Amino acid sequence: MKIQERTGAGAGRSAAPAQPSVGDRLPTPPRERKPALAALAVLLILVGALGATMLVLQAGERIEVVKVTQAIPAGGSVNTSNATPVMVAKDDSIHYIEWTQLDQLKKLKAVNAIPAGVVAVGEMFGDEAGVAAGKATVGLSLKAGQYPTGIKQGDTVAAYRVNSASGSSNSNSSSSATNSSVIVDNARVTYVPGPKDGGDEIVGSTNLAVTLTVDSDKAADLAQAASNGEVALVQVPGNSGN
Repeated sequence: MKIQERTGAGAGRSAAPAQPSVGDRLPTPPRERKPALAALAVLLILVGALGATMLVLQAGERIEVVKVTQAIPAGGSVNTSNATPVMVAKDDSIHYIEWTQLDQLKKLKAVNAIPAGVVAVGEMFGDEAGVAAGKATVGLSLKAGQYPTGIKQGDTVAAYRVNSASGSSNSNSSSSATNSSVIVDNARVTYVPGPKDGGDEIVGSTNLAVTLTVDSDKAADLAQAASNGEVALVQVPGNSGN
Protein backbone atom coordinates (compact mmCIF):
# COMPACT_ATOMS: atom_id res chain seq x y z
CA MET A 1 0.00 0.00 0.00
CA LYS A 2 2.78 2.40 0.81
CA ILE A 3 4.42 1.72 -2.48
CA GLN A 4 1.23 2.47 -4.37
CA GLU A 5 0.61 5.74 -2.47
CA ARG A 6 4.06 6.96 -3.24
CA THR A 7 3.63 6.00 -6.82
CA GLY A 8 0.29 7.78 -7.03
CA ALA A 9 1.68 10.94 -5.42
CA GLY A 10 4.52 11.02 -7.84
CA ALA A 11 2.18 10.60 -10.76
CA GLY A 12 0.45 13.93 -10.00
CA ARG A 13 3.65 15.92 -10.34
CA SER A 14 4.56 17.49 -13.67
CA ALA A 15 7.68 16.26 -15.22
CA ALA A 16 10.60 18.74 -15.29
CA PRO A 17 11.45 19.96 -18.79
CA ALA A 18 14.34 18.25 -20.28
CA GLN A 19 17.49 20.36 -20.45
CA PRO A 20 18.91 20.66 -23.93
CA SER A 21 22.30 19.25 -24.38
CA VAL A 22 25.28 21.45 -25.06
CA GLY A 23 25.25 20.51 -28.67
CA ASP A 24 21.62 21.70 -29.10
CA ARG A 25 22.22 25.44 -28.08
CA LEU A 26 21.92 28.11 -30.80
CA PRO A 27 25.15 29.96 -31.61
CA THR A 28 25.44 33.52 -30.16
CA PRO A 29 25.87 36.18 -32.91
CA PRO A 30 29.20 38.03 -32.65
CA ARG A 31 29.12 41.65 -31.36
CA GLU A 32 29.34 44.26 -34.12
CA ARG A 33 32.37 46.51 -33.64
CA LYS A 34 32.14 50.21 -34.70
CA PRO A 35 35.67 51.64 -34.85
CA ALA A 36 34.47 54.80 -36.66
CA LEU A 37 32.22 55.83 -33.76
CA ALA A 38 34.98 55.18 -31.25
CA ALA A 39 37.41 57.31 -33.26
CA LEU A 40 34.83 60.11 -33.51
CA ALA A 41 34.27 60.09 -29.75
CA VAL A 42 38.01 60.33 -29.11
CA LEU A 43 38.29 63.18 -31.63
CA LEU A 44 35.46 65.14 -29.95
CA ILE A 45 37.13 64.75 -26.57
CA LEU A 46 40.43 66.04 -27.95
CA VAL A 47 38.76 69.03 -29.65
CA GLY A 48 36.90 69.95 -26.46
CA ALA A 49 40.07 69.76 -24.40
CA LEU A 50 41.95 71.89 -26.94
CA GLY A 51 39.17 74.53 -26.97
CA ALA A 52 39.12 74.71 -23.18
CA THR A 53 42.90 75.12 -23.14
CA MET A 54 42.74 78.00 -25.66
CA LEU A 55 40.06 79.79 -23.63
CA VAL A 56 42.14 79.52 -20.48
CA LEU A 57 45.21 80.86 -22.28
CA GLN A 58 43.28 83.79 -23.80
CA ALA A 59 41.67 84.66 -20.48
CA GLY A 60 45.08 84.69 -18.87
CA GLU A 61 46.50 87.21 -21.41
CA ARG A 62 44.86 90.50 -20.47
CA ILE A 63 45.76 94.10 -21.33
CA GLU A 64 44.91 97.50 -19.81
CA VAL A 65 42.86 99.63 -22.24
CA VAL A 66 40.94 102.92 -22.34
CA LYS A 67 37.26 102.96 -21.34
CA VAL A 68 35.12 106.09 -21.88
CA THR A 69 33.33 107.14 -18.66
CA GLN A 70 31.60 110.30 -19.96
CA ALA A 71 29.92 110.91 -23.31
CA ILE A 72 32.28 112.48 -25.86
CA PRO A 73 30.65 114.50 -28.66
CA ALA A 74 31.93 114.48 -32.22
CA GLY A 75 35.15 116.46 -32.32
CA GLY A 76 35.83 115.90 -28.62
CA SER A 77 38.92 114.28 -27.17
CA VAL A 78 39.72 111.77 -24.47
CA ASN A 79 41.36 112.94 -21.25
CA THR A 80 41.86 111.64 -17.73
CA SER A 81 38.53 113.08 -16.56
CA ASN A 82 36.36 111.20 -19.08
CA ALA A 83 38.28 107.92 -19.32
CA THR A 84 39.55 105.18 -17.03
CA PRO A 85 41.70 102.06 -17.47
CA VAL A 86 40.09 98.61 -17.56
CA MET A 87 41.43 95.10 -18.09
CA VAL A 88 40.20 93.07 -21.07
CA ALA A 89 41.25 89.84 -22.76
CA LYS A 90 43.68 90.50 -25.59
CA ASP A 91 42.12 90.07 -29.03
CA ASP A 92 44.15 90.95 -32.12
CA SER A 93 40.97 91.33 -34.17
CA ILE A 94 39.85 94.30 -32.01
CA HIS A 95 41.90 97.50 -32.18
CA TYR A 96 41.92 98.32 -28.49
CA ILE A 97 43.71 101.49 -27.36
CA GLU A 98 46.02 100.64 -24.51
CA TRP A 99 46.12 102.92 -21.49
CA THR A 100 49.82 103.63 -22.10
CA GLN A 101 48.77 105.35 -25.37
CA LEU A 102 46.50 107.90 -23.64
CA ASP A 103 48.84 110.85 -24.28
CA GLN A 104 48.80 110.17 -28.03
CA LEU A 105 45.03 109.65 -27.95
CA LYS A 106 44.48 113.12 -26.43
CA LYS A 107 45.72 114.66 -29.69
CA LEU A 108 43.02 112.93 -31.76
CA LYS A 109 39.35 113.84 -32.19
CA ALA A 110 36.26 111.69 -31.94
CA VAL A 111 34.97 111.03 -35.45
CA ASN A 112 31.42 110.62 -34.12
CA ALA A 113 29.75 110.96 -30.73
CA ILE A 114 30.95 108.29 -28.29
CA PRO A 115 28.57 107.21 -25.50
CA ALA A 116 29.74 106.64 -21.95
CA GLY A 117 30.60 103.12 -20.86
CA VAL A 118 32.22 101.84 -24.06
CA VAL A 119 35.78 100.63 -24.53
CA ALA A 120 37.66 102.88 -26.94
CA VAL A 121 38.94 101.42 -30.22
CA GLY A 122 41.07 103.00 -32.90
CA GLU A 123 38.25 103.43 -35.42
CA MET A 124 36.53 105.96 -33.11
CA PHE A 125 39.23 108.63 -33.50
CA GLY A 126 40.99 110.55 -36.23
CA ASP A 127 43.05 113.67 -36.93
CA GLU A 128 39.91 115.57 -37.88
CA ALA A 129 36.48 115.39 -36.35
CA GLY A 130 33.46 114.55 -38.40
CA VAL A 131 31.60 117.85 -38.02
CA ALA A 132 28.02 117.57 -39.20
CA ALA A 133 26.83 119.55 -42.20
CA GLY A 134 25.83 123.09 -41.27
CA LYS A 135 27.99 123.05 -38.13
CA ALA A 136 31.38 124.53 -37.25
CA THR A 137 33.74 124.34 -34.28
CA VAL A 138 35.12 127.49 -32.65
CA GLY A 139 37.90 127.64 -30.08
CA LEU A 140 37.68 130.08 -27.17
CA SER A 141 40.15 131.23 -24.54
CA LEU A 142 38.11 132.27 -21.52
CA LYS A 143 39.08 133.91 -18.26
CA ALA A 144 37.62 132.98 -14.90
CA GLY A 145 34.12 134.42 -14.71
CA GLN A 146 33.50 134.02 -18.45
CA TYR A 147 32.36 130.42 -18.13
CA PRO A 148 30.28 128.48 -15.56
CA THR A 149 32.07 126.44 -12.94
CA GLY A 150 32.08 122.73 -13.73
CA ILE A 151 31.63 123.15 -17.48
CA LYS A 152 32.36 119.89 -19.30
CA GLN A 153 32.17 118.17 -22.65
CA GLY A 154 28.65 117.65 -23.92
CA ASP A 155 27.14 120.59 -22.01
CA THR A 156 24.79 122.97 -23.82
CA VAL A 157 25.66 126.65 -23.43
CA ALA A 158 24.71 130.05 -24.78
CA ALA A 159 27.43 132.50 -25.83
CA TYR A 160 26.91 136.20 -25.05
CA ARG A 161 28.82 139.18 -26.35
CA VAL A 162 29.93 141.29 -23.38
CA ASN A 163 31.75 144.63 -23.21
CA SER A 164 35.24 143.92 -21.91
CA ALA A 165 35.80 147.57 -20.90
CA SER A 166 34.75 148.42 -17.37
CA GLY A 167 33.42 151.83 -16.46
CA SER A 168 32.62 153.54 -13.19
CA SER A 169 29.78 155.76 -14.37
CA ASN A 170 26.17 154.73 -14.68
CA SER A 171 26.22 155.61 -18.36
CA ASN A 172 29.05 153.17 -18.97
CA SER A 173 27.22 150.47 -17.05
CA SER A 174 24.09 151.13 -19.07
CA SER A 175 26.08 151.00 -22.29
CA SER A 176 27.68 147.70 -21.23
CA ALA A 177 24.28 146.17 -20.54
CA THR A 178 23.02 147.40 -23.91
CA ASN A 179 26.03 145.93 -25.71
CA SER A 180 25.46 142.49 -24.16
CA SER A 181 23.71 140.32 -26.71
CA VAL A 182 23.28 136.68 -27.57
CA ILE A 183 25.70 135.42 -30.21
CA VAL A 184 24.71 131.75 -30.03
CA ASP A 185 21.74 130.55 -28.01
CA ASN A 186 22.47 126.83 -28.33
CA ALA A 187 26.07 125.61 -28.58
CA ARG A 188 27.56 122.26 -27.65
CA VAL A 189 30.78 122.10 -25.64
CA THR A 190 32.98 119.92 -27.82
CA TYR A 191 36.07 120.02 -25.67
CA VAL A 192 37.18 121.38 -22.32
CA PRO A 193 40.17 120.12 -20.32
CA GLY A 194 39.44 118.09 -17.22
CA PRO A 195 40.68 119.05 -13.76
CA LYS A 196 43.54 116.55 -14.02
CA ASP A 197 44.73 117.80 -17.40
CA GLY A 198 47.28 120.52 -17.89
CA GLY A 199 49.76 121.82 -20.41
CA ASP A 200 48.47 123.33 -23.63
CA GLU A 201 44.81 123.22 -22.56
CA ILE A 202 45.34 125.84 -19.84
CA VAL A 203 46.27 129.06 -21.63
CA GLY A 204 48.47 131.40 -19.61
CA SER A 205 47.73 129.27 -16.49
CA THR A 206 44.49 131.25 -15.94
CA ASN A 207 42.56 131.10 -19.23
CA LEU A 208 40.54 128.01 -20.10
CA ALA A 209 40.59 126.64 -23.66
CA VAL A 210 37.05 125.67 -24.69
CA THR A 211 35.84 124.41 -28.07
CA LEU A 212 32.21 124.89 -29.10
CA THR A 213 30.21 123.38 -31.95
CA VAL A 214 27.80 125.96 -33.34
CA ASP A 215 25.74 126.65 -36.44
CA SER A 216 27.97 127.68 -39.34
CA ASP A 217 26.29 131.07 -39.75
CA LYS A 218 27.15 131.94 -36.12
CA ALA A 219 30.79 130.86 -36.23
CA ALA A 220 32.25 134.11 -37.62
CA ASP A 221 30.54 136.36 -35.05
CA LEU A 222 31.57 134.06 -32.21
CA ALA A 223 35.18 133.88 -33.38
CA GLN A 224 35.41 137.67 -33.71
CA ALA A 225 33.99 138.26 -30.25
CA ALA A 226 36.29 135.59 -28.81
CA SER A 227 39.37 137.23 -30.33
CA ASN A 228 38.41 140.48 -28.55
CA GLY A 229 37.81 138.71 -25.26
CA GLU A 230 34.13 139.66 -25.35
CA VAL A 231 32.50 136.24 -24.93
CA ALA A 232 30.85 134.81 -21.83
CA LEU A 233 29.23 131.39 -21.66
CA VAL A 234 26.04 130.57 -19.79
CA GLN A 235 24.88 126.99 -19.27
CA VAL A 236 21.36 126.39 -20.57
CA PRO A 237 19.02 123.38 -20.40
CA GLY A 238 20.09 120.60 -22.71
CA ASN A 239 22.01 117.35 -22.78
CA SER A 240 24.52 117.05 -19.97
CA GLY A 241 28.05 115.85 -20.47
CA ASN A 242 27.58 113.11 -17.84
